[in-house]
Amino acid sequence: MPVLHVFEYAVLRVVPRVEREEFINAGVILLCRPVGFLQTRYELSELKLHALAGEHLAVAELHERLRAFERICQGRTTGGFIGQLPLAERFRWLTAQRSTVVQTSPVHPGLCHDPAETLSQLFSQLVQ
Repeated sequence: MPVLHVFEYAVLRVVPRVEREEFINAGVILLCRPVGFLQTRYELSELKLHALAGEHLAVAELHERLRAFERICQGRTTGGFIGQLPLAERFRWLTAQRSTVVQTSPVHPGLCHDPAETLSQLFSQLVQ
């Protein structure tokens, strides 16, 4: 029987108008510390974004903000100073509460056999 690993995840949310507190689930970030796994997966629905925020939204800037999450998860120098932190610290920094266009949900725990598969399942359930 495969070993179960503790994991934590948060949903990436795009909040086009922070003052209205409306958001679109755009991705998932998952940390499975026992196996050294930290990844994010995202997808922006421009149709949903424009329906929520109108045509004036800077979609290219949103893509870049989400790519920054990806770079930090990878832990390379392209992730800047934060990308050089240990795995769990990067996750905590990425999931810290903030009042910007890209936010995260509260962090949720779980158990999994395969963190990559779990990330795909959560992405399918919560974003697509």
